[in-house]
Amino acid sequence: MTTEVKRLIRVRVEKGATFKRDGFGKKRQLSDSWRKPRGQHNKQREQKKAKGALPKPGFGSPIAVRGMHPSGFFEVLVSTARELDGLDPKTQAVRISGTVGERKRVGLQAEAIAAGLKVLNAKSVRTALMKAKAVTKAKDEGRQKKETKKPVKSRVADAPVKKDAKKAKDAAGPEKKKSLEKAKKVPAKPKTGKAEEAKEEESAKVPVKAAAKPAKPKAEKSPGPAGAKQKAVKAATKPPAKKKTGSEVKKNE
Repeated sequence: MTTEVKRLIRVRVEKGATFKRDGFGKKRQLSDSWRKPRGQHNKQREQKKAKGALPKPGFGSPIAVRGMHPSGFFEVLVSTARELDGLDPKTQAVRISGTVGERKRVGLQAEAIAAGLKVLNAKSVRTALMKAKAVTKAKDEGRQKKETKKPVKSRVADAPVKKDAKKAKDAAGPEKKKSLEKAKKVPAKPKTGKAEEAKEEESAKVPVKAAAKPAKPKAEKSPGPAGAKQKAVKAATKPPAKKKTGSEVKKNE
């Protein structure tokens, strides 16, 4: 910005012409934005004192700096990257439209700065870039999680572990654990020769005879009614037994 442009901008500021509509302080619904007075008996239109000045050519700013931003550049409203083409970075500055979203604003602002243009309403690019990176990172992580799904757990429930056994295992030191593991291991069979192996195979093939079962005692048959009668008849027919005396002499003789 040249010294002449700086001087003209200073002149424009010193004039400080501000025009307010008539009656803006009498009614709340009226703003102080300028409206031309059109009433037949309006005092401001008749240019009475204390009613406010009307816009005239003498109040205007110098033509060279008319419509210029205080920074010394002419503003250009931009909403897409195509509108950056053909702009002069020496005399023009960029103002990004408010309708542009944050994600597109980051790329548009970066392109404008790369082209050497000044952005009048620039936002901190670092925070925006960090947010964009975080969003892309989160998306990538979500895709990776979907690709690498967790294996399905087996439906068979694990055997319940007793609390006492678990406590004992936890209490045991590394040496005890090693000794338990060694004890669990199955001892290796001693190596034998080929002849012994052949004998073992033959003995395995020969069937072993079953041990003889002990004979069951024969159950005595209970005599029936016929047997009882025969016994009684025999007892009756038998001769009486001869009794011996002390002198060994038979009484019948």
